[in-house]
Amino acid sequence: MKHLSHASVSSSPPLVRSFYERETVNVAKELLGKILVRSFRSTVLQGIIVETEAYGGEEDPASHAYRGPTERNQVMYGPPGHAYVYFTYGMHYCLNVKTGPNGQAGAVLIRALQPASGIDRMKKVRGTERIKDLTNGPAKLTQAFDVTRDLNGHDLTTGRRLFIADNADPGKFEIASSSRIGVRAGTDRLWRFFIRGNQFVSKQ
Repeated sequence: MKHLSHASVSSSPPLVRSFYERETVNVAKELLGKILVRSFRSTVLQGIIVETEAYGGEEDPASHAYRGPTERNQVMYGPPGHAYVYFTYGMHYCLNVKTGPNGQAGAVLIRALQPASGIDRMKKVRGTERIKDLTNGPAKLTQAFDVTRDLNGHDLTTGRRLFIADNADPGKFEIASSSRIGVRAGTDRLWRFFIRGNQFVSKQ
């Protein structure tokens, strides 16, 4: 199974705003192999992004923006490169990144990571020794990385607290796609992207 090198720990600066200010589907694909970085207390947590989902604006029936702007989805309409964190099923947080230009809704859900550093801290928070189960799902990774509504609207381009960095050596991998998981509308859109064969993907 495809397993990216754990040596892919980033010292790179955060991705710039122009990276996010593009078409949402393209950003969702190009986030694969990038590194999510979380500074938490005295620990730096890092994970390689191995699965994403793209969500459009009011034309996408699976998007939070389908019915237009609300208090909940306001980050989706704001400037690109900000974190959109929401609470779901009364128990889980999900981490998205705002994509596209200011005023146009769009976001990419970070669905799964391959742990790269701070793994002992992730195990403690998640209550498991199984590395495979630490971040192989959107709710698992937010728990492991201590991502809550406190980070909703956070600017990912500042390099503080939470950001996404380039991967100096991501290696070669194949991108696969499928329908988005857990949605009843927009199932014809193959907007879930993942690294084929990677064991940390939530569902193969």
